[in-house]
Amino acid sequence: MQYTTHYQSPIGGILLAADETGLTGLWFDGEKYYPNRLDTAHKETDAPVLAQAREWLTVYFSGKEPHFNPPVHMIGTPFQLSVWKILQKIPYGKTVTYGEIAREVARQKGQSRMSAQAVGGAVGHNPISIIVPCHRVIGTNGSLTGYAGGIDKKAKLLALENIDWQHLS
Repeated sequence: MQYTTHYQSPIGGILLAADETGLTGLWFDGEKYYPNRLDTAHKETDAPVLAQAREWLTVYFSGKEPHFNPPVHMIGTPFQLSVWKILQKIPYGKTVTYGEIAREVARQKGQSRMSAQAVGGAVGHNPISIIVPCHRVIGTNGSLTGYAGGIDKKAKLLALENIDWQHLS
């Protein structure tokens, strides 16, 4: 069973979803893949994990780094899961490129190289945005390529973390 709740952020409404294991989704209203991982049978409630996620978002949108994470339950292909695990390690206030993630995935798999485009597809399908920080992934030239929630929201999230990505382009 999935549980849902809504959160009103300074940059738009957010739908949160969770199951008994942890958070399964965090989508901006109208997001590109909104909500592609939501069970048809779900219940709007204030489950503890959803309350934790809302608290995390409140701290985050106040301009501070949350020093706790709600439990997450990432559901995807083995490749997606490997990329999303790397996303979870990107520090607050820092960025990485799609190419850097591709090199790390290749290293983990014992391969000489990995497609940055394949990594981009996995990053773009991250179902738990912000908390699993796909907004911190940028193009090699510093461009804000791709964000299912919209490039304008990605720029606002980076600005909230005081990330000056424009000097990279």
